[in-house]
Amino acid sequence: MAAVGIIATLTVAEGKNAVFEAAFSELMAEVHANEPGNEFYSVFQCRDNPQQYKVLERYVDQAALDAHGKSDHFRAAGPKLAPCMAAAPVIENMDSI
Repeated sequence: MAAVGIIATLTVAEGKNAVFEAAFSELMAEVHANEPGNEFYSVFQCRDNPQQYKVLERYVDQAALDAHGKSDHFRAAGPKLAPCMAAAPVIENMDSI
């Protein structure tokens, strides 16, 4: 079964970067500690637009991605991250070749 990749583009409201980065750092730590099916999960701030972040994710398979979305730590992160967002996330789903 093919690995699954995700690129999530997140646009953060002006003045909310520090709060977003702190909350997302907590989420990254939880993913790394608790999701054996996750192979990579990291966030990057865009150089040309400091309000935009890209989350790069890789899972061993679709089941691992599904488990991520249902995890307690992912669900708990939503209420922390939502007030920071300036727009809905743009999610790109990919399959490895």
